Amino acid sequence: MTVIRPYYSTESASALHYDLVAFADPAVQLDVDLYAHMAKAGGSILELGAGTGRVAIPLAERGFEVTGLDIAQGMLVRAEAKRATLPAEVAVRLHFVRGDMRSLALGRQFDAIIASYFTFAHVQPSAAWKQAFAGMARHLAPGGVIALHLPDAEPMKRPAPSPDIPVFRKPIEGGVLTLFVAAQTFNEKVGRFDLLLDYVTSTDKGVETARSRERYTLFVGDPEPYAAKAGLRPAGPPEALGATGFIHKFVKC
Repeated sequence: MTVIRPYYSTESASALHYDLVAFADPAVQLDVDLYAHMAKAGGSILELGAGTGRVAIPLAERGFEVTGLDIAQGMLVRAEAKRATLPAEVAVRLHFVRGDMRSLALGRQFDAIIASYFTFAHVQPSAAWKQAFAGMARHLAPGGVIALHLPDAEPMKRPAPSPDIPVFRKPIEGGVLTLFVAAQTFNEKVGRFDLLLDYVTSTDKGVETARSRERYTLFVGDPEPYAAKAGLRPAGPPEALGATGFIHKFVKC
């Protein structure tokens, strides 16, 4: 029986190869510049689902004080390893903390709160979104802004790729990483999208050396009712980022 690992878990291939796979998406080549305009120069930014520091680190390099929160220990280990290589004047502005965006309790406020690359969509629109929005509202400084990158449901309705055709292939140290979609489902009624992804590593000659099947889940929903209940209002219409999602911005009422 094939073991299915949670995405981004400590032993997962998705955590190990996150940066390589994420940077293959054209959308992420644009997002750091966008988030850098969410706070005043030298201001404070809280990133929810900071992962390996893909966004948090360049924001700290630009002079922001950044706190990166993530629930996945495997991702935070990689983020801290990167932080250890940064110049001291950058590292002092960057802090990573393990935590759950549904129960924020950091004891301070931030000029901007962001959740990049569909991070917020890993949480189901339900009581969890209500809790998360309430926590963000408490942690948002007066005049601050919240920016959430959420997926568009339309691409989720497309047919699944053939399970024997690679959707990603890149060289890695000692070989090649290839991704296959073993299964894909979208439950439009509840707004749940699931992928079973096979992470396959092989030698340069094509001999398979490792395989990890992992479940990637996203939810789609309208964030505005949850924001309103938390005392937040939209700061303009959603902005397209890439071909599969939008940035939703909120401020305090």
